[in-house]
Amino acid sequence: MSRDEAIAIAEKSGIDLVEIAPNANPPVAKIIEIGKFLYIEEKKSREQKKKAKAAELKEVRFSPFIAEGDYNTRIRKIDDYLEHKHKVRVVVVFKGRHMDSRGRGYELLREIIESLKHNVNIDMEPKFLGRHLAMVVSPLKKKPETSTIPAVK
Repeated sequence: MSRDEAIAIAEKSGIDLVEIAPNANPPVAKIIEIGKFLYIEEKKSREQKKKAKAAELKEVRFSPFIAEGDYNTRIRKIDDYLEHKHKVRVVVVFKGRHMDSRGRGYELLREIIESLKHNVNIDMEPKFLGRHLAMVVSPLKKKPETSTIPAVK
């Protein structure tokens, strides 16, 4: 209906005329109380915020010369975080004279990537931040399965 007709109906019924989609062609409007409309919109946005869960960044620390039992425990913890769709910052902490063996830190990070059972995505390559060698990994998103239907030539 035309804009003037909509305004006349809204005034006659004592309710507001609210423009829903101003960029549509023609613009979309609704005859509704403005308070009720705002309440519904706020409720929708709250629902969307609940569904949109941000991935947390967890941190697991290693020493460059870590014992095998401690290493395995931390690997299991990283696996658990990745299963729950969290990003993980893996940090190798160097203390005192450990700084002389920085290469061991890079070796340890390579071992960690190899020992993770499922594939991970490396978000941040290993990099020194003071006395910490850090990298960030996240779980790989599953690729959609390709269609088995052959292409038509």
